[in-house]
Amino acid sequence: MYLTLGWMACLAVLSAPPGSPATDDKASDLWSLKPVVRPEVPAGLTASPNPIDAFIAAEYQARGLKPVGPASRQALLRRVSLDLTGLPPTPAEQEAFLRDPSPNAYEKLVDRLLASEQHGVRYGRHWLDVLRYADVDEQMIAAPGISLWRDWVINALNHDLPYDQFVRAQLTGYRSTTRTRMSATGNRSRIEPRPDDWFALGFLARGAVLRDGRDNGELPIAAVETTSTAFMGLTVGCAKCHDHMYDPITQRDFYAMKALFDPLVLRKLTLATPAEIVASGRALEAAEAARAALEEPIERLVGPYKKRLYDERVAMLPPEVRAIILKPEKQRTAHERKIADDYFPVLRIDPGKILEVMPADQRKVYQDLQRRLDGLGRGRRASSLPVFWTVEVDPKKAMEKSYILTSGDPQRPETNHEVQPGWPLAPERIDFSEGRIEAFSDWLTAPENPLFARVAVNRLWQWHFGEGLQRTPSDFGTLGGTPTNPRLLDWLASEFVRLGFRMKAMHRLIVTSETYKLATEVDPALVSSAGSVDPDNTALWHFRLRRLEAEPIWDSILMAAGNLDLSVGGRSFDIRPQSARSGGGQFGFGPPTDPRTNRRAAYMIRGYSTSRDLTPHFLRAFDVDDGRAPCPLRTQTVAAPQALFLMNSEVIEQATARFAQRLRKEAGGRLPDAVDLAYRITLARLPSPAEKARALDYLAEDPGRLKGLAWLLFNLDEFVYVR
Repeated sequence: MYLTLGWMACLAVLSAPPGSPATDDKASDLWSLKPVVRPEVPAGLTASPNPIDAFIAAEYQARGLKPVGPASRQALLRRVSLDLTGLPPTPAEQEAFLRDPSPNAYEKLVDRLLASEQHGVRYGRHWLDVLRYADVDEQMIAAPGISLWRDWVINALNHDLPYDQFVRAQLTGYRSTTRTRMSATGNRSRIEPRPDDWFALGFLARGAVLRDGRDNGELPIAAVETTSTAFMGLTVGCAKCHDHMYDPITQRDFYAMKALFDPLVLRKLTLATPAEIVASGRALEAAEAARAALEEPIERLVGPYKKRLYDERVAMLPPEVRAIILKPEKQRTAHERKIADDYFPVLRIDPGKILEVMPADQRKVYQDLQRRLDGLGRGRRASSLPVFWTVEVDPKKAMEKSYILTSGDPQRPETNHEVQPGWPLAPERIDFSEGRIEAFSDWLTAPENPLFARVAVNRLWQWHFGEGLQRTPSDFGTLGGTPTNPRLLDWLASEFVRLGFRMKAMHRLIVTSETYKLATEVDPALVSSAGSVDPDNTALWHFRLRRLEAEPIWDSILMAAGNLDLSVGGRSFDIRPQSARSGGGQFGFGPPTDPRTNRRAAYMIRGYSTSRDLTPHFLRAFDVDDGRAPCPLRTQTVAAPQALFLMNSEVIEQATARFAQRLRKEAGGRLPDAVDLAYRITLARLPSPAEKARALDYLAEDPGRLKGLAWLLFNLDEFVYVR
């Protein structure tokens, strides 16, 4: 099969048009496109058996650096627990770890955290940022049921699905590269994919949106832009309008890659048993009859006013447009239908305009009828069957040609610039016999692909250390610069391939290194020496102090309060006021939400609309993106809304009251024990003697003041930072 060509040969055969030597030169110069060659592990530089530490020690030696000492066991326990699960260690977990004298106590802790189902929730959120998950995005068609894709990602990580299979399933619905089989009679047929892997295709379905009530073909463009940045680490989207200015990616490459996804169409799956479908049909029939009984008098009442307003607007149109609007719809040409559709928003008569011209007595009758109708509508939506939108190849669309779109508008193809399916850096000859995306995914996930493993392990490193070895995790091109430790990055990439792309094995390797265990606190003398040589800490001579993201802050607050729901999977929940949740549109603003608002924040609704705020203020305050674009690295701001949430929000008010009640109960009314427990729960350590004395002085033997102590602890920097 041609896809097994070595990567050195592939690099010499780009999909750019002949006669583009500049593009070839860019490819040969770009470090990230060179094959991964496993470097030798530096010897004799560290007593640590972990190869990561050897590469880091070599960097220390080369730059004359001396690392800080190791973090305390308490600090390390909190760090790794929040890192691997997004949850702080419980007092019982702290006690068990601190009392374990075995030399492999830390390794056992890491294994337990990686085995927890909360690990998938934590790292699922990381990956979903990169893959631009959103519950709602204006007129995203796949919004109902999109949470099943999120749940698939979480489940895949919990079951340690190898990364190559993780990516292939989201692109093709197949984990394996084997998708057909031969029968005993010599007939080759398609293997049915795993039923649960239909949910993986939510990755592609998420890109389909309606514009002006139509699917404008944005799915292929979204697929190219997200796939290229997430899995290839290349900014292919820069070539949408012209050849990439710096990287070996032409405009033709972009639209050749788009052609891979052009044949895809959405497919709606109804997730119900036959009995549920029959029952739903009967309920729908009854609801429609009830609605018709109300819609008829409403139409009789508003009809004359609506017609009057409509005729007034039509009369104001240009004569040529008015003639089209007045022509019966079936008699319009395709061009005339397009004009009529464009003027639909202008001619639409909203209920508010009708109410303005109705007499007061009729307005009251109308509003009463409309309230009754709205009540029926809510009941109908509540009884609707659960659905999931997946994708499949439309054979008719697969026969259509693909073109360059200089304007970026799928409705304006350049029919004189046809492109064939392909992708940047593709081999000269591609076997598309099993499908376009299948051929691409096999090339992408091949162990020989230098981008695939490098980009993935760099993301894992970034999520553990706050910054990748390659600082721009979704741009391994020219403008992205070069890695701070290229030999370590290549060793990690080669090790990832050797381990069969097992992500949990890489997590374990990274967090059991001595480098990961370094303290954040730096002696002033060391700051003056090492800080002058490496002020940005690129050599990792100390662990970076990092602020927690929004999700673990939320989870830690509710966990301290004792009411965090740790159930995995299900619909997203919404903490916005009820008045902010109303919506409309053909598909509404998303699926029904979970009434439980005390779940992990990974399940908190997020999305975008031009007409209202959909992402809760809490998430926006703590730098969570709304999912419109891939987010490879969240910003880390320190802003007033964050402090205001921790000081004055209703969530904090309720959590501090519950936390205080918990402290009184679990400490048996003994305030010194309550102080110890409060520090254990929030900061994963005991208070110092001075801290305990100040806390007891503040309490003044009054258990009622425990609520104030809880508030103080939630507002400490140490609570929202990891050291």
